[in-house]
Amino acid sequence: MSNVSLPFNASQQQLALLRLVNWGLKIGLILFATDLFGLTTPPVTLSYVLIFEACYVGFSYRFHRLSMNNNGLLFLTLLLDTLFWATWLYFTGGATNAFVSLLLLPIAISAITLPLWAPWCLTIVSTIFYTLMIVDITEQNSGSVMDHDMSQIPIDHVMQANQAMAANQAMPASHSMDMGSHYLGMWFNFVISALVLTVTVGFIAKRIRQKNAELRYLREGQLRQEKILALGTASAQMAHQLATPLATLRLLTDELVDTHHDAEQLELISEMQQALNRCEVTLVDLRLATESIREQKLAQQRVDKLVAILTEQISLLMPEAQLNIAIAPQVESRIVMTDMSLLPALMALIQNGIQASEDNQHQTCVDINIGLSQPKQLSITIRDYGVGIATHVLQTLGSNMVKSPKGMGIAVLLSHTSFERLGGKLYLKPHSECGTEAIVTLPLSV
Repeated sequence: MSNVSLPFNASQQQLALLRLVNWGLKIGLILFATDLFGLTTPPVTLSYVLIFEACYVGFSYRFHRLSMNNNGLLFLTLLLDTLFWATWLYFTGGATNAFVSLLLLPIAISAITLPLWAPWCLTIVSTIFYTLMIVDITEQNSGSVMDHDMSQIPIDHVMQANQAMAANQAMPASHSMDMGSHYLGMWFNFVISALVLTVTVGFIAKRIRQKNAELRYLREGQLRQEKILALGTASAQMAHQLATPLATLRLLTDELVDTHHDAEQLELISEMQQALNRCEVTLVDLRLATESIREQKLAQQRVDKLVAILTEQISLLMPEAQLNIAIAPQVESRIVMTDMSLLPALMALIQNGIQASEDNQHQTCVDINIGLSQPKQLSITIRDYGVGIATHVLQTLGSNMVKSPKGMGIAVLLSHTSFERLGGKLYLKPHSECGTEAIVTLPLSV
């Protein structure tokens, strides 16, 4: 279970074994230590309860994985543990039982493994059971005192009986008052122990879970950065290797233009030159982005200017795209911190959306909505009209490389890293009608 600090399988087995040990402890105390610890000899009814508990222990040990995967079921098993402990304590001495503090054990386990409501519920239940045992033992003592008083009255001497009754009533009343204060102190001590256990252990467990979540997030971030570094190194090497062939192709196309005058051939050569221009622009942008990231250069840019540049780049590199851009008036003049990696990251998401829409509806339509998600946070929502992405893929897409027919999610992974470096986030979610929404949040300058 992710909430506990112990390994998942270990916590499963330990809780099941602990329940078995508790059952064995109850049997052992009844058989061998009743007189040693001053326990009350239990009635036959407790035997049936222990048999039923044995079946419960065996069932919980056999199917312990079910309870550890479900908070509600785990709480129910701990509640049953509390009921079994309270029943055993009641039949073996009640509130005077030396092992009454074992009622706190389910509270401690729930404080570690379950949300905050669970230990509080068990604390209330345990306190109610202990209160009933305190009331029961008090009534038993009061009844025994009255029996003791009546037995001291001589039947054949009325005057002596009255004197004896007056003397005996004074002493048991004082004794009863002392025991009442003692029971009240026992009850108060139990309540304080349960509250301290609930608050302290619950707070410590919450801090441990938060720390584990932070460490897990940092570890995932480190692994993602290692992958990005490997991809960046490979990209830089490939870009360096592509520079020379592109220069050669540029010379060849220039020569073809000079030597061929046929209109059809010139049109084909023009398309080749456009493709080469696109490759050269991409290599230049890659070089500039690498230098910007290495030197950690950040620049201020107006949101409307950023949108204009983005639209221009999309029109140049993807002229077939149909963009529906809606920008809120209150964000047009706001300033966002950018570097050379922001524009390629947004373009990669838009390109994925165009491809998804084209595969589904044979049209390259993408909606882009730009507004404020918070007073100081820019929100860019990119919605495509594709078939959508499976839920289990959405959970890992952007934080890890995911296999798909179109690729391995590298573009989304790189985009997510670029947004995080600028203090932003990338969220992916399915649209209510069709397609997927990529929501990018970026901090705005004051």
